[in-house]
Amino acid sequence: MHKSTKTNVLEEDSMEQDIESPVTIHQPKLPKQAREDLPKNISKECAKRKIQRYVRKDGKCNVHHGNVRETYRYLTDIFTTLVDLKWRFNLLIFVMVYTVTWLFFGMIWWLIAYMRGDMDHIGDSTWTPCVSNLNGFVSAFLFSIETETTIGYGYRVITDKCPEGIILLLVQSVLGSIVNAFMVGCMFVKISQPKKRAETLVFSTNAVISMRDGKLCLMFRVGDLRNSHIVEASIRAKLIKSKQTKEGEFIPLNQTDINVGYYTGDDRLFLVSPLIISHEINQQSPFWEISKAQLPKEELEIVVILEGMVEATGMTCQARSSYITSEILWGYRFTPVLTLEDGFYEVDYNSFHETYETNTPVYSAKELAEMASRAELPLTWSVSSKLDQHAELETEEEEKNQEDQNERNGDVANLENESKV
Repeated sequence: MHKSTKTNVLEEDSMEQDIESPVTIHQPKLPKQAREDLPKNISKECAKRKIQRYVRKDGKCNVHHGNVRETYRYLTDIFTTLVDLKWRFNLLIFVMVYTVTWLFFGMIWWLIAYMRGDMDHIGDSTWTPCVSNLNGFVSAFLFSIETETTIGYGYRVITDKCPEGIILLLVQSVLGSIVNAFMVGCMFVKISQPKKRAETLVFSTNAVISMRDGKLCLMFRVGDLRNSHIVEASIRAKLIKSKQTKEGEFIPLNQTDINVGYYTGDDRLFLVSPLIISHEINQQSPFWEISKAQLPKEELEIVVILEGMVEATGMTCQARSSYITSEILWGYRFTPVLTLEDGFYEVDYNSFHETYETNTPVYSAKELAEMASRAELPLTWSVSSKLDQHAELETEEEEKNQEDQNERNGDVANLENESKV
């Protein structure tokens, strides 16, 4: 009876945190996501509603920025905007920028020749044109390309009798250098981005909850497929879960930090071989009151972020993944992947995602702590031992009560027999 009442209270508290109260449902300024997360039949639809990922398994954020009115901000940082574009658009802009500048200056070279009358004296040896052997727009376009790319074939050359051509030559040379620096730099950054490096950083398909050193822990595994390591690697974890404050404010996708060793330095990884990242479920943990039965009812997502510097390039790299409630296995551990073979360690990535079932209490960490305190057992003992001995104490107490009851029943029977005699 006590256990059932406690579970109901935990479920009511969880529901109260995730669901907007009926008083604030009809507020006109409530976000769309908040309105969608407010079903009419709470008890039925909370369990059936599919959880929408905040971060996909491949690390891409499932967020779309809509109704952005201040689009000029993208133009103020045009370099980053171009780098963030997809490759097809980036290559299109790269080709268009060079083509437009060549055509623009080719048109100016042709206009100068036309206004000076060079077109009317083609083949006249006594006439000194602005650009030798420029006899039309096509030749002016070729001269523009030769000037901006500094090819200089020598067939079409500028003469010293054309001051406006000399000025235009200087302008095109300077602007051409700026265009080259901008576009080549953009393409270099685009090619050298460490996004592809993040694809060789892998996360386990599932996270697990089991006992470790007598404490209930949430664990997941990370690994690096390359021989060149990630320098200064660090790991972080965030709990994404909607929340309602005591004042009635609804906070969709509230982010809560999950401690994976920040205070002990365990979040700084030497990622040479796959590592199991552990989060101890204690009083500061958001999983403190969550049991095995309650876990599937929770609408939450765990986002894990691994970042560090690429050893080959020195650029910062970040890899992301996420786990929803259906991907958190209660009572499982990860299969070992590291073995010693002929003087070196061998990593078997075929077993990287594999887990095996282990004996784990179904109670929450809070309930386990309460059981341990009632049994008055040392906290350093394993929880499984605590539960076994606690069960033995209860069994012995029941047997003793049964013996006392039998003795009382025997005494009552003897008194009845004596009274009859």
